Amino acid sequence: MGTERKRKVSLFDVVDDTATKKANLTLNGGNSMMASSINKWTGKPYSQRFYDILEKRKTLPVWHQKEEFLQALKSNQTLILVGETGSGKTTQIPQFVLDAVEVETADKRRKYMIGCTQPRRVAAMSVSRRVAEEMDVVIGEEVGYSIRFEDCTSARTVLKYLTDGMLLREAMADPLLERYKVIILDEAHERTLATDVLFGLLKEVLKNRPDLKLVVMSATLEAEKFQGYFYGAPLMKVPGRLHPVEIFYTQDPERDYLEAAIRTVVQIHTCEPPGDILVFLTGEEEIEDACRKITKEIGNMGDQVGPIKAVPLYSTLPPAMQQKIFEPAPPPVVEGGPPGRKIVVSTNIAETSLTIDGIVYVIDPGFAKQKVYNPRVRVESLLVSPISKASAHQRSGRAGRTQPGKCFRLYTEKSFHNDLQPQTYPEILRSNLANTVLTLKKLGIDDLVHFDFMDPPAPETLMRALEVLNYLGALDDDGNMTKLGEIMSEFPLDPQMGKMLVVSPEFNCSNEILSISAMLSVPNCFVRPREAQKAADEAKNRFGHIDGDHLTLLNVYHAYKQNQEDPQWCYENFINQRALKSADNVRQQLARIMARFNLKLCSTDFNSRDYYVNIRKTMLAGYFMQVAHLERTGHYLTVKDNQVVHLHPSNCLDHKPEWVIYNEYVLTSRNFIRTVTDIRGEWLVDIAPHYYDLANFPQCAPAAGTNANPGLSPSAGADPSAGPSAVPSAAPTVGKGRGSTRRGMGRPPKNSTKKCADRPRMVGMGLLHTQSGGTILNPGMPSERFKTVKSSAFVTGSLGYTPKTGVKWKGKKAMTSRQLQEMRGRKQMQTRSKAAHLSQESSNIQSL
Repeated sequence: MGTERKRKVSLFDVVDDTATKKANLTLNGGNSMMASSINKWTGKPYSQRFYDILEKRKTLPVWHQKEEFLQALKSNQTLILVGETGSGKTTQIPQFVLDAVEVETADKRRKYMIGCTQPRRVAAMSVSRRVAEEMDVVIGEEVGYSIRFEDCTSARTVLKYLTDGMLLREAMADPLLERYKVIILDEAHERTLATDVLFGLLKEVLKNRPDLKLVVMSATLEAEKFQGYFYGAPLMKVPGRLHPVEIFYTQDPERDYLEAAIRTVVQIHTCEPPGDILVFLTGEEEIEDACRKITKEIGNMGDQVGPIKAVPLYSTLPPAMQQKIFEPAPPPVVEGGPPGRKIVVSTNIAETSLTIDGIVYVIDPGFAKQKVYNPRVRVESLLVSPISKASAHQRSGRAGRTQPGKCFRLYTEKSFHNDLQPQTYPEILRSNLANTVLTLKKLGIDDLVHFDFMDPPAPETLMRALEVLNYLGALDDDGNMTKLGEIMSEFPLDPQMGKMLVVSPEFNCSNEILSISAMLSVPNCFVRPREAQKAADEAKNRFGHIDGDHLTLLNVYHAYKQNQEDPQWCYENFINQRALKSADNVRQQLARIMARFNLKLCSTDFNSRDYYVNIRKTMLAGYFMQVAHLERTGHYLTVKDNQVVHLHPSNCLDHKPEWVIYNEYVLTSRNFIRTVTDIRGEWLVDIAPHYYDLANFPQCAPAAGTNANPGLSPSAGADPSAGPSAVPSAAPTVGKGRGSTRRGMGRPPKNSTKKCADRPRMVGMGLLHTQSGGTILNPGMPSERFKTVKSSAFVTGSLGYTPKTGVKWKGKKAMTSRQLQEMRGRKQMQTRSKAAHLSQESSNIQSL
């Protein structure tokens, strides 16, 4: 194995055998729970509620295989458990393990933990609450959960449910995961990005910790593939508790699956026997819209049908709202009248992560939101995509939990057989890996090419990730992590946002950047109800900042704090109070990380002309690769990849700036950039000279302005007495319309500069030279990677190549052999070390 860990305790250190024997797993049959009426965790007698739940637990299929499971776990270090949805594996297996494992450590000062990972935050929170109830303990004490920006555990915690990403972050500080005695990877069939990385990581940890046990659990698993990956680990199957499910298809494809789903709900409620309904949709907005329409449609029918309760379920829903899915259906309006019905409208989280009793009817439109990444144009986006056959099977199975059920698929049988993939593609094959690569580097794993991925990602995707991290300064030209990269990896954020936070003290605006980062890390803070869209838009405009969306979010946060976090103020201004409260919590956690690395919390004087300039420059320092330029035709082109894009309709700008940075690239009917902020062209070369080449700026006002302003001087005009306050001394005035917000200083007046026909070329977008004299294309070029350039003449333009998008650029001309030779000579010195490194990476990848 070429994988290494640079740590005091390495995965490849030899573990002392005597210590291992002392720490070996102790299994005692698992019957201690019933041996006494005293709860061993709290020292108090069990409540009646405990015994009531215990009777239900004994009816679960997994309960009957408890002894078999414990014996298999005792005999093997790794165990693969395949259990049908509803078998009880997520709630019961961790309790079986906890009951059979000795969690006391030798020094008695702390306890070992059992960790159970979940791919979704909602599942980690709701399942941990259920298990705490089953164990008759308080959530956050013996049983807890850990998700991004929320840790509900204590020193007493022995069973922890956590997202797979959180376990990865714990591995950064504890490479051998020494706090854990048993780790359970649940919902492994979902193959999330973090789960796939954990597979490779834990495979190495197990070699160096013979006392650690691993249980891989799944509802639908390619058993042979997993067994082969984990060195022939034994497979245990737990039957589900499924009744027969009748499946219906549509005769013709549906034009609008949302309307078809609502229509089907109404038909079921009016024509079918009692039983709750589960509807699968793709996202929060769609789900909330469906709940409103269903309630209205059935409400209009009056007393001729029973009452309904439409309940939404998606990841950003608060815990109290999530628990409503487990409440019973409403009773009849009048005694003896039509029975009530519960209708759960959910994302694909209800496929396997959560089991809801009482569901008899399932409506499956056949779509889900999936992450998609194109490394050629470096665009990652959530797209509504067809589900797989495996997912369709899981969805239909939800109808047969308590009695025979029915599944209504809103697509044709022909589509099911011909159009759906057998399995969902692993997320690692369709994701931007920049964050993952940074995490692996932090874990000390340098040889990414030979890291033991179950499904290795495309070499181009890995190269793109290395390239982005190199430009951000997180990795040096040899691929080693820099000091900046180590600090960036500690933030549970995208690398660009992490970089923005780390450099913010240099620009004297870390307080404001903290607030903006927190606001970007939570759901949309603006509420736009269908019945009051105009009023909501007017309220949003009152917060609007002339320089863009990031500063608008800052205005919202400042106004929220100035109004003492008043829920009534949020309601009146169409602000999502839950999102703001969450942002405040996120901000505090990010501030603690900054304090840990002695990053100063500071603000420029609000009355200074540099207040907003410094904030915009800091954002550019992180997002300089996400820049778009306004063309003469009226559309924008992304600087790095020549993609034609449009400003998203939700933006707060009342004009089209010449240059913008964007936070998100959205693929829908058109290519949109969302959350944008106006920047100035000369800042590009000031802040990212390693990425933008001044020589390729056209001779227009921004280029001239660059020469006149060579320095960054980020802290100019700063008030040295400004303290680390979360809100500046004179916060923006909110509530008097768009004109009342402060205009960012430094913007050239309108029509003061002519439009640039061309845009700057990025350094490194041309040819690179290897030490052996060969020539390869830089990874920045959207053409075949590592193809040898044979011709001495190629077309050059503002980006150094002819874009594949079909956009025609003016001023292209063929370079002669002599010109090409001169260009090579100029570039050779500055690119030699990077070229050698990339050449080595390419040979490693090609050798695969």
